[in-house]
Amino acid sequence: MIDPLADVVSLLRPSMRFSKLVVGAGPWRVHRSDPGDLFYCVVLEGECLSSPGAGEPIHLMAGDFLLAPSAREIVASSRPPPPLEVENQPVALGDGVFRLGLADATPDVRMLIGHCHFESPDVALLVSLLPKRVHVRGQQRLEMLVKLVGEEARADRPARDMVLSRLLEVLMIEALRASGDSSALPGLVHGLADARLANAIRAIHAEPTRAWTVADLAGQAALSRSAFFERFRRTVGVAPMAYLLAWRMALAKHMLRNGQRRIADVAERVGYSSASTFSTAFARHIGMTPTQYAKHEDFAPS
Repeated sequence: MIDPLADVVSLLRPSMRFSKLVVGAGPWRVHRSDPGDLFYCVVLEGECLSSPGAGEPIHLMAGDFLLAPSAREIVASSRPPPPLEVENQPVALGDGVFRLGLADATPDVRMLIGHCHFESPDVALLVSLLPKRVHVRGQQRLEMLVKLVGEEARADRPARDMVLSRLLEVLMIEALRASGDSSALPGLVHGLADARLANAIRAIHAEPTRAWTVADLAGQAALSRSAFFERFRRTVGVAPMAYLLAWRMALAKHMLRNGQRRIADVAERVGYSSASTFSTAFARHIGMTPTQYAKHEDFAPS
């Protein structure tokens, strides 16, 4: 069974920046900038408000999980929030624990928080296929996974980075598939929750080399061409052929980074009839030719 969600998450290659336990007491607010990495939070006790990235603050209660694949700004506060002029810096208590708010009061909220980095240079392209924010309520599996991630991040065990990477992939997939309901924002997860669109998306991932047309994909979804196009664009957030192009370019970049230097071979494996046609499409989409990309210093063999 082709799994487009697993395809996207594995290409992102998540790695842990840091994880921590945060406790808060009384009124508090924290506001920080972030480089656009993945942010997640699970509330163990109490409640708070959190707004990773754009959008209204989300009311989080015990057992809630919040994930933002790309958060450039994070604002969180007690509930009810304090006056706007109140802003705190987390105080380190040791052993990965941080405190917000009153220092001499019993904490009324406990949260596990993590910040992760995506190693893939295709982050912008791949993250654009995911929801901007995922809010899940009452999923104990997510809390368990977050605890495992935190324990592994603080331990010094063999193969720690590999284990963390796999745990983070599982955490993301678990959170994203738990969000795939009618209230989800446009994106790949929402598309896969639509049984008809899922058939078309899986077909793209199963046969990226096929000369797909909108009519072909509409046939996979058992919809008319116009109904399919509008439903796909509304649900996934991009037009069907734009999704196909984005996925082909992600696969091509992955091949070029991993030692595939024959442009004709890459072109054939992502559905182009000639190296020149592929090179033109790649340069238009990526901003450099496949040869230039393959020789880029970030990916050149050491």
